[in-house]
Amino acid sequence: MNYQIHTDRVLFSRDPMIYGQFLEHFHRQIYGGVYEPDSPLSDEQGFRTDVLDALRQIRVPVIRWPGGCFVSSYHWEKGVGETRVPSFDKAWRVEDPNTFGTDEFIQLCRKIGCQPYICTNAGTGTEEEMSNWMEYCNLVDEGEYARRRIANGHREPYGVKYWSIGNENYGGWEIGAKSAPEWSRYVLESSKMMQHVDPTCSLSAAALDDLDWNIALLKAAGDRLEWISIHAYWDPLWQENKPADYETCMGRTSALGTSIRKVRGLLNAMGLEHRIKIAFDEWNLRGWHHPHAHTIAQGITKDDYLLPRDENDINSTYTMADAVFSACFLNELLRNADIVGMANFAPIVNTRGAIFTHPEGIVKRTTYHVFDLYVNHMHDQVLAQFAYNPDRYSTPGDVQVDTIDLVATRDSDTGALAISAINKHATEPRQIEIALDAPFNQCTMHTLDGDSPDDYNDIGRDSVQIRLNTDGAKLDGNTLHLTLPPHSVNVIECAK
Repeated sequence: MNYQIHTDRVLFSRDPMIYGQFLEHFHRQIYGGVYEPDSPLSDEQGFRTDVLDALRQIRVPVIRWPGGCFVSSYHWEKGVGETRVPSFDKAWRVEDPNTFGTDEFIQLCRKIGCQPYICTNAGTGTEEEMSNWMEYCNLVDEGEYARRRIANGHREPYGVKYWSIGNENYGGWEIGAKSAPEWSRYVLESSKMMQHVDPTCSLSAAALDDLDWNIALLKAAGDRLEWISIHAYWDPLWQENKPADYETCMGRTSALGTSIRKVRGLLNAMGLEHRIKIAFDEWNLRGWHHPHAHTIAQGITKDDYLLPRDENDINSTYTMADAVFSACFLNELLRNADIVGMANFAPIVNTRGAIFTHPEGIVKRTTYHVFDLYVNHMHDQVLAQFAYNPDRYSTPGDVQVDTIDLVATRDSDTGALAISAINKHATEPRQIEIALDAPFNQCTMHTLDGDSPDDYNDIGRDSVQIRLNTDGAKLDGNTLHLTLPPHSVNVIECAK
């Protein structure tokens, strides 16, 4: 297989927010995840220092919070101030102590140096409640809510720029689900009130790759939005926790760009492609396991609906299939970086997250190392490339997929090259040649792979790691020769 990379032909620059993350008040993501005041591993504010260090390592650019389905019955005022009254979370049917609220979320973002992205309650909440939340966060000292923040010990405004109106209010599972006409009117009035509080805010609204829903939304409120929010999980495990095997997951990479293409086409047709971008603000290969929670027939006992959520914590679930799939999706985001400006892996801690916490420390699952590779080794400018005679193979169900997924990037400051080259094949290496139209003096290859496609990390088991692959990349003049191990994610850096 041969590729040609045009090192001086920049297609567009990617926004680092495509490497964003997500936290929801579900299972152990917050309590026992990022926030555990009683743990000896936590700092004086109750945050797990090992988790903070791991988040800093992958330079998280933005975190979306507090949901997710949780937010559609969440009233933010109960989570601020000295007196926190526990609430029954009607989405997940558990009591939330409200000890982690807006102030703690801002603390978390400041500790790791990322942007906060707040998702508002568009289920049981009102337009006014959303704008009051923005008052609390962003006004200096005017009004009841800014003064309440000051009274709570936070003199300076938080300056939260990114806000989402609602979560998945198009879905019957969501508390406060709405029809397309109801939603478009609701978003219009919500955005109006929020922008009257802070005209500099950047607003998104819940959407999906549905023509009727999006046309109604954009006709009503398109001139007030900067983002349109879409979500995807490709291995739905809500009711049955039977994760797809490696080859099935590779088959699903063939449809990674479907939602992006549909929404791009709509934005183009409506003349909005230069003003509104896609926020892919919930995504993961594996859907969260929460049986009998969002169904008409609810679970009666906790054995039915609550305890099965512990199955999300089985670390052997998160294999090289998750790593390779996630890397392929990040490549898809890079290829569409002109229209996708933000994405949020859901979630970052526990459940299906990249980080797993336990009383003695953390496990960095395979997906964590994918973010480490991309954030710390890929560059900001996406380059043009061409593939000759691409290799393909069949996965279960006779789904044809490209064996190699490759994206080239360039550092806008130094001109250095970084190439993501993924070999999806489970058992066979691949050799490729890349023709470069400029000379480079040296190259370094970082590889993430495992002993098998089913390899994983767990407590006391760190078999999937990024390694320096000294034999994988060779420069011969302007030709780069690569040997890609099976089921591997590779980043090759070339310097002039």
